[in-house]
Amino acid sequence: MEADASVDMFSKVLEHQLLQTTKLVEEHLDSEIQKLDQMDEDELERLKEKRLQALRKAQQQKQEWLSKGHGEYREIPSERDFFQEVKESENVVCHFYRDSTFRCKILDRHLAILSKKHLETKFLKLNVEKAPFLCERLRIKVIPTLALLKDGKTQDYVVGFTDLGNTDDFTTETLEWRLGSSDILNYSGNLMEPPFQNQKKFGTNFTKLEKKTIRGKKYDSDSDDD
Repeated sequence: MEADASVDMFSKVLEHQLLQTTKLVEEHLDSEIQKLDQMDEDELERLKEKRLQALRKAQQQKQEWLSKGHGEYREIPSERDFFQEVKESENVVCHFYRDSTFRCKILDRHLAILSKKHLETKFLKLNVEKAPFLCERLRIKVIPTLALLKDGKTQDYVVGFTDLGNTDDFTTETLEWRLGSSDILNYSGNLMEPPFQNQKKFGTNFTKLEKKTIRGKKYDSDSDDD
């Protein structure tokens, strides 16, 4: 009996909260409609023009990004190209890869998807064998590594799959969330809740490059098939 009473009380509280929320939404909509009704033709025209300007600005920004190579996941041939590409764009993700490391191919698939979704960010890849100076300068020792750059400066690194749930089967959204956590792309989800399939197993801690143990003198890989 007590359990039934508790359930009934909880249901009533929940119903009351839903009614209150619905009432607030309706009041807000009524207020917005009233504002529109009270506008004269000149005010409505100014509002329309303001929105058109915003749309034109967004379209111009999109075209500018596309002209700089955004919207696709591209390989660059040399270190010199890297510096030029980074200088042109505010947000850049560069995948430092090696052909023999199979986990690099896993990243390729996800990065190709994200490059089309997030035009605000430039997505590149560079073979570490062609960039010894750059890898030394950026302290890139573990492959794969994503260098995340903002305004021409390295802001963060994603080293291996540690930050992606420690699994080869991470989702594209998981990588999207990780990049959004570094403000390299616009992530629309909740940054406080990693979309790992099993958070208890994988945890939520980041492992940045400066905290990573560097093994050996050449490029190490967390791949098993080297």
